[in-house]
This record gives sequence, structure tokens and C-alpha cells, in this order.
Amino acid sequence: MAGVGTIDYTQITVADEGPVTVITLSRPDKLNAWTPRMAEEQVQAIRAANDDPRIGAIVMTGAGRGYCAGADMEATFQTRIGGTDPGNDTAGGVGGMPAGLDWVAFLRSSKPIVCAVNGAAVGIGVTMCLPADQIVASTAAKFGMGFIKMGLVPELASTRLLAARVGFGRASDLFLSGRLITGTEAHAIGLADRLTEPDELLPTALAVANSYAANPDPQLRMTKQLLTENVVDTDLRAIQQREQVMLAECWKSPEHAEAVAAFLGKRPPVFRPEA
Repeated sequence: MAGVGTIDYTQITVADEGPVTVITLSRPDKLNAWTPRMAEEQVQAIRAANDDPRIGAIVMTGAGRGYCAGADMEATFQTRIGGTDPGNDTAGGVGGMPAGLDWVAFLRSSKPIVCAVNGAAVGIGVTMCLPADQIVASTAAKFGMGFIKMGLVPELASTRLLAARVGFGRASDLFLSGRLITGTEAHAIGLADRLTEPDELLPTALAVANSYAANPDPQLRMTKQLLTENVVDTDLRAIQQREQVMLAECWKSPEHAEAVAAFLGKRPPVFRPEA
């Protein structure tokens, strides 16, 4: 993936809560409508968290009433229709992302990511979350795959990732109708992994993220890689071979040694410096 240069945060905010980095989409006057610039800022913040040994997991949420109400109509679609690329060569990229940015692969290779959906999540507001490790929804959230309403098709591997979460029939219905569903319905069909009242959304997401951050980084990322590759493979021998290669690596790792020593010493394991 091509590098995203260092940029100032103008469309997100970033704060650390102990071993968890919280990234907040911050265009509340536009319900955090997405732009390619927002994606570049998210990537920069996630990379910084990935590079910080004190950080073990990441939470993404939205400022104000929305999570992300889809792509910014003027800054993306109208700009492109007018003949100007809305970002850094999105025409050469995938899913409207700047060229060189594979959002799906990036999230799947990052530290654990929890999306805390506080309000409207439409179009890319949903598809940016589907590669994450957990989606926590507020009862005030609304989800919609609105691509068909815009004369578009879905992106960011969502035609597989959504079907993997909710099943073929439900994914078909959401994509073909473009209808909105509540956070409660999203949880009932498996699109959201957890459902909370609005006041409990961020505390719940942080608790989930902290449960991941308590574990060692290399093994967290290996597990994510195994899930990514093995969930679509039907060859059980190949699946076990991938697991065995990583298991052999883990047997020699300092994290495994620390876990065993902590168990035998009747103490909690220490996998990262204190945040």
C-alpha cells in the first residue's frame, strides 16, 4: 500500500484512553460525511497506533449525531461528475479510496479495531466498518447500504463481508433495497456484534477494545491474518498448515514465554509497556 504522508488532522480527532486509541470522525455539521482526505487521516492515525507498543487496540466512532452518513455528495460525487478527482487519484484506487490505499487489507493487518456506531452509518459509513473486528451499535444508530439509491454498486469487498455477517438473503435485501435499518435490527441480523444504549456505547467499545489490548500484538495480528485467509478457504489441510506455521513461530516467541512464566508465577502477564 502506498504511503500516506504526514498530514494535519482536520476531519478526525485522535485521543488515547490507556492502551486504546480512539479515532473520532469529526465533521459533525455534515454527519461526518466521508471524503478521501478523511480516509488518509484515519490511515495516519491507525498507523501511529500500530507503531506504538503502548497501544493494543483502536476504537473508531463519530462526533455528534452521526457516525458517517456516507460520502460527501459535493466533495466526492459532484466533484467527480464535474471532471475533477476528489482525492489523491481515487480513479486509480479501489472503492473511491486514494490510489495505493487498500482499506480492507489495511484494517485486516492492523491492531484490533472496534467500530462504535453512534448514529447514521450509510454507504461507506458501513463498508469502512465491515473489515473491523467488532461493530458495536447504539440503539440510536441507523445502517443503510445506500449505493443503489445513488446509481452505484457497493465497494470495499462489502458484497462478501456483509454477506459473511448477515447471510446471503439479508445482504441481498439490504443492497438491493438501500433501506435503512435501526441499530436494534442490525444487531438482530448480525451486522452489529453488540447493542448498547447511547450512553453506554463508548464505554462498551472501550471495554471490548481493552479486552483485546490485554493480549500480545504479534499473536493478535497473526490471529487476524488466519481469520482473514481461512474464512474463505474450504481446504482444511491448507487451513491447518497456515495455523501450524504461525503456531511454530509462537512457540519460540517472547510473548509465549511470558504467558507461561506468568501462569506458573501466578501473576498477570505483561505484554506491553504501560500506556
